Formats: sequence, structure tokens, C-alpha cells
Amino acid sequence: MHTPTVDAPPHRPSTTRTARVAAAFAAPSVLLLVLVALSWGPLMSLDESIAHTTHRWAVAESGMTHAFRILTDWVWDPVTMRLLAAATAIWLVWRHREWWLATWLAVTSAAGTAVQQGLKAAVGRERPAWPDPVDSAHYAAFPSGHAMTATVVFGLLLWLLHLYGAGRVLMRTALAVAVVSVVGVGVTRIWLGVHWASDVLGGWLLGGLTIALAVLTFEKWRGPTRT
Repeated sequence: MHTPTVDAPPHRPSTTRTARVAAAFAAPSVLLLVLVALSWGPLMSLDESIAHTTHRWAVAESGMTHAFRILTDWVWDPVTMRLLAAATAIWLVWRHREWWLATWLAVTSAAGTAVQQGLKAAVGRERPAWPDPVDSAHYAAFPSGHAMTATVVFGLLLWLLHLYGAGRVLMRTALAVAVVSVVGVGVTRIWLGVHWASDVLGGWLLGGLTIALAVLTFEKWRGPTRT
């Protein structure tokens, strides 16, 4: 029996299921956005408690803090993620002549960046401030750009692998790398004291919503599933 690879003809899941996934991400995304914008007391207290605890750890564990800075500034940095998306778009054109799909990937990545920057400006949340910082970051805090960008890029890449019928071993490996990266970058941002925990959660949720809406758009524009 032939094992599907990334060179196999594309196939698509049902639009209805994707719409449900989008709705599942939309509800908590909007709720968290409202709570952060209103500076809801219990959420702010929880964020501060987590931030102070992790900052103590970051100051005490200088070796781990240094490793986290390398990971967050180079391996999981938004620029690295965008370069990965760009390389995938080039591969789609070079290998499959998929100009439309490559454009869709590029537009989705750009849209994710635009959404995060727009929300940062609209919410205007201050980042944690420390007398003894272990790292620094600029611009507003919510949502975490690192967390959202990693979620969008890795989510899109996983979906593309599924679309092209990647084999089980490849999918499991890619999924493991994606989970470690998306969770890992969120942890580094909190550990380094440059984001509140809810900033990271917001980045994950909004990233998931961006992927679901992008896939829904793709399914509607490209027609029914092929077999």
C-alpha cells in the first residue's frame, strides 16, 4: 500500500468542522481580550503572582535564563518564524507550482502580524517592570507577538503537511516540534519577565483563531474536498 507523502495530491477537511474550530477559538479570545482591556482584578492579580514567581527563578537560575534568551531571541524569534513561513511558500511554488497556496500562506502570516500589532496598539498594556531585569522588550504587551507568531506559523505548517498527506512519522515529528516550540516560546517570554501569562495565552488563542479562519477561507475558495 502506498504511504502518502508531502508530494501527494492535496485533500481538505470539512468546512463545517473548521468553522466549529474557529468558533471555539473566537469565544475565549474575545473574552480574554475584554478582561485584559478592562484590567479585570482577578486576572491582573494572577498575572502578577506568576510574574513575580518566575522572575525570582530567572534571577536565581542564570544558566537557564541565558538559554531561554537564546531560544527566544534566535530559535523562536518572530523573524525566524516568518523566514520559515517564507521558505515554505517558496517550496510550494518551486515544488508544486502552488502560487495561490503560497500567496495564502504569506497573506495569513502577514495578517497575523497585523492583528497582533493592532491589538497591542489598541489595548496598550504595559509590560512587567523589574528593578533587576534579566531581559528587555519594547512596545505594548498584549498579545505576545512571539507566542502568536509561533502558533500561526507552526499551525499553518502542520495543516499544510496534513493537506499534502504527510506520513504518520513525519506528522508526529512535526507535531512534537510544533508543541515544544509554541509552548516553549510562551514559557521563555514569561520566564524572562517581558510578558504577563495572559499575554502569552492571548497569543496562543489568537494564533489558533487566525489559523482556523485562514483554513476556512482556503476551503471556501478552493471548493469541496478532492478524493
